[in-house]
Amino acid sequence: MKIKILFFATLRDYVGAKTIELEIPAGTTVLGLKESLVRSFPRMIPSQNFILTAINGEYAADQQVIPQGSEIALFPPVSGG
Repeated sequence: MKIKILFFATLRDYVGAKTIELEIPAGTTVLGLKESLVRSFPRMIPSQNFILTAINGEYAADQQVIPQGSEIALFPPVSGG
């Protein structure tokens, strides 16, 4: 199934693109997607345990299964003062 992934801030720099389209197997979870992306883009490794994920505009837990045709947004950890 095909999904669209949006990368923000430093993740965009690590991947070298704002968006990519990706084919993933049915039943892929958010965690499975993150693991796959880290294998493809090793610069993401330091952030992998802290990446925030949204599916179609709603924050999603790592266990959530990604629906067909979803738009996934990935955000790096943020800090502020």
